[in-house]
Parts: sequence; structure tokens; C-alpha cells
Amino acid sequence: MMPVFPSWQQGAWAALDILLVALLIYQVLMMIRGTRAAPMLAGLIVVAVIFYLARMGELTTLNWVVSRVLPYIVFALIVVFQSEIRHVLADLGRRLSFLGGADAGTDAYDDIVLAANLFSQHQTGALVVIERRIGLRTHIESGVPLDARLSYDLLATIFRPSAPLHDGAVIVQKDRIAAAACFLPLSMNPLLSTQLGTRHRAGIGITEETDAIAVIVSEETGAISLALGGKIERDLTVEQLRERLGSELRRYMAPVTLPTPIAQDQDEESDAPLGSPLRETAPQKRLGQDSEPQP
Repeated sequence: MMPVFPSWQQGAWAALDILLVALLIYQVLMMIRGTRAAPMLAGLIVVAVIFYLARMGELTTLNWVVSRVLPYIVFALIVVFQSEIRHVLADLGRRLSFLGGADAGTDAYDDIVLAANLFSQHQTGALVVIERRIGLRTHIESGVPLDARLSYDLLATIFRPSAPLHDGAVIVQKDRIAAAACFLPLSMNPLLSTQLGTRHRAGIGITEETDAIAVIVSEETGAISLALGGKIERDLTVEQLRERLGSELRRYMAPVTLPTPIAQDQDEESDAPLGSPLRETAPQKRLGQDSEPQP
């Protein structure tokens, strides 16, 4: 009887080949799990089974259609799954880039916490959306592209009441601000409180469709909220916001010293050392996602 493999070296290479293919399939399935590509992939499998039955059976007409359509299936898949393919390749690149050194954005999300504290003190409306596994390219393209490094100063400048990009949402990808003044889908959940304005409903709406995290600061009360999975957690303290972001993003966020709240009776000169970019003589009310109803 002839051995299955002429030598143990060929057997090792065959085992490695099978292992790599299994790992590749597993990674692809993990990437699309929980995304819109998962049900599309299930439908694609059903279509593939129908095509196979057409090949094996006597379904002449269906077999003719399959033979004409099959050469274009690959191009159709690239068009349909372009966002998922780009996301998989980008994630693979990030996984391989760990050899280049430590991640420079490990403390980037703490800037969101500091900015939320500033907005809360000044009752400045703000909406920051953090992208996770599901891409937000459609919503990014609806705003003004920035592709700038995430920082406390940039967030404070964007949401300054007189700034042109104040309206809408800021979308964060990893440690970069992808775009500002973005339009988001509003939640139509009838169970939401009537006190929630357009900004809060937009933050909840984007988390209903994706796995993103939305940090919302009310313009009327200065209250900090966190939206996740179509649900909202209201009236969070800065420490609670830091803990929630750290747990959801699976990273440790070390405590930092928060700016001292500004007293109402201080004049403009006393505010200068604090360097607050939100000092305004007369903050303006805005329409759209900046509006909040009176409680």
C-alpha cells in the first residue's frame, strides 16, 4: 500500500496548508459576524446551492441562465461587499502593524472624555460617534471630511457654537476624526422620552443600525449621555463615561485631572489661563441636529 504522503515534510506542509485555509475562513467569518454582510452571505449560499442543483439536474433553462451569469458573479460580489472587503484588509493591516511599535492612539479616546467635560460645563451641544466594526462610510461622506488626528483641542474647536462645523456629528475612526457636520439617521423608537431632541435621537439612530458608540452632550442641560445598541444611558458623570468607554472599547483608560469648573461670576480675564475655546459673548441657537426641546 502506497503511503498517503511520501515524506513527513510533505505531510507537514499539507497540514500547514489546511490550517492556513481554516484560519482564513475563520477570520472572514469573524469579520462579517454582526454586520450587514452576514445575512447577505447566507443568501449567497442559498443562491449557490440553487446553481449547483441546476448543474446536477435537468433544469435546462436555469442551467443556461447560470452559465451566462456566473462569469459576472465575482464582479458583483466585489461591488456588493466593497465596504466589508476594505474593512477586512484594513483590519488585517492593523493587526500586522503591531510589529512597528506601540499604538499611538491608546490615549486618544480620553480626549473625548475631556471634551465632553468641557461641553458639559459650558452647556455646549455635541455629538461624537465612535466607529467600531461596522463601517460608517455613508455617513462620513454626508459631512465635511477631515481625516485629522483626534484631540481635545480639535473637538473643542469643531463644537464651538460659532464654528461652521458645529451642527451635525463628528465621526471618529480609531484615533482619527474622519469627518464633521455629518448627518445621521434619526431613531423612530416610540418608546423614547419626548424630552430627547434631534441630537439624542440621531445618536440613538446610528447605534440602532450599527455597532457604533455615540457620546452626546445636551445643549439645554449639559448632561452627558452614551448611546449604544439603540439604547441610551443619560446623566453620566465624567468618570462613568470614561469607565463605559473603556469597557466597550476593551482598553484601560487611566484617570486624568479634569479642568476646574468655571465660576459664573468670573470675568473674561479670569478665563484666559484656562484656554477654553468655547467662551462666547452670545452663544447662538442652531437648527437641525443642534436643536433640543425644553424639558
